[in-house]
Amino acid sequence: MTATLLHLAREALVLSLLASAPPLLAALLTGLVTGLLQAVTQVQDQALGAVPRIAAVLAALVVAGPWIGGRLARFAETAFSLAAGLPP
Repeated sequence: MTATLLHLAREALVLSLLASAPPLLAALLTGLVTGLLQAVTQVQDQALGAVPRIAAVLAALVVAGPWIGGRLARFAETAFSLAAGLPP
């Protein structure tokens, strides 16, 4: 029982890292590009960096959404099937 719960907790942590990776990487890359452009052009406007980052995160979620949803559904199915076999 303990080994099953530890495995499930480990899988939950790995899944949370994998599911958050696409939007975080998109925000990181967009932030680097906009920061570089702001440094080159010497335009220091806060909204100029935030708006493209938000758009990139939304685009990453649209593109990676089905993959993330599939992973979450498989994890939930596994978790519920393991929970059904545990004693009360």
